[in-house]
Amino acid sequence: MKCARCSAPLPAPPYFRNDECPKCGGDLHSCIQCLSYEPGRDNDCAEVQAERVVDKERSNFCDWFKATSGDGSAAGQDKQSTIDALNSLFKK
Repeated sequence: MKCARCSAPLPAPPYFRNDECPKCGGDLHSCIQCLSYEPGRDNDCAEVQAERVVDKERSNFCDWFKATSGDGSAAGQDKQSTIDALNSLFKK
């Protein structure tokens, strides 16, 4: 995990509304720290049901927030274990 602003290492999620980066003090429960954040999309968010957030760098109450690891993947998500679980689910 790393901060979207300063790239400092972060503690593991979950992040709550008042959590801040220990290095730069940036809000962690914010759009720029979310997996759904996509500049250029409507509301800059991939989640179409999310309410509009004006300041993407400030903390918010978005129920769709999912922390990103800083490389665009979900924080703490092991891709291989997810693939294995899906494969076992859909085996004939």
